[in-house]
Amino acid sequence: MKNKMLFQWMAALTLLVSGALWATNGVDLSQSPEVSGTKLGTVHMPKQQGRMALNYVNQPPMIPHSVDGYQVSKNTNRCLACHGVQSYRTTGAPRVSPTHFMDSDGKVLADVAPRRYFCLQCHVPQTDAAPIVENTFTPSKGFGN
Repeated sequence: MKNKMLFQWMAALTLLVSGALWATNGVDLSQSPEVSGTKLGTVHMPKQQGRMALNYVNQPPMIPHSVDGYQVSKNTNRCLACHGVQSYRTTGAPRVSPTHFMDSDGKVLADVAPRRYFCLQCHVPQTDAAPIVENTFTPSKGFGN
């Protein structure tokens, strides 16, 4: 019961924060495959592209395709239609990591753990956008391009 309430609270908070971020950034996702926003300008969201190299240990892989129109709710997760344990073999998509089936106590679950169910919390679509804020980040040794 406690886990279910925590999951519902986290889901509601995620939706609230996501909505607030989209509203404050002026991003209109309905314009995909191009995203228009006052700060972003116009950004091309490719339908398919090669996977980008990771920049640090345990970095969540980026999504090499558009996710426009993907539904992820407590009842359905469009990502799992291709990346799920039962479907990845027929779709050719990478399988969901086994770590996504562990709860916070390390117990292995039969389904994706609630804390890992909302894929777009960690995995983001790749894009050719210029950085909004200049930074001096460099990949860890042995990582990146």
